[in-house]
Amino acid sequence: QVQLVESGGGLVLAGGSLRLSCVASGLTFSSYAMGWFRQAPGKERELVAAITWSGGNRYYGDSVKGRGTISRDNAKNTVYLQMNTLRPEDTAIYYCAAGKARLRIGLRQDDFGSWGQGTQVTVSS
Repeated sequence: QVQLVESGGGLVLAGGSLRLSCVASGLTFSSYAMGWFRQAPGKERELVAAITWSGGNRYYGDSVKGRGTISRDNAKNTVYLQMNTLRPEDTAIYYCAAGKARLRIGLRQDDFGSWGQGTQVTVSS
């Protein structure tokens, strides 16, 4: 059974930075694309960033381009999301997700088959 456990969320002032971590178990981590999504109150869940199994390719949602960096450490079964210059509109629950199929990447929610419980990020002005 795949388990994804996020950490690193919290309250941060606008303009600040945060690094989220997600530790995965129950899968061959180095064979799966990973993603970060977020959902703000009253809004649909959206892609923040995704990364291929090797880390060779990274993709970003328009709302975080230039401010976010996704990375992974396959030796630690961990994917990270570094967010800089945070804004109040970045306030959301951030979810880690694992790709549905080995050695494939998609950018839709349906392309991810396992999800973490989420970690709250609140950006205060």
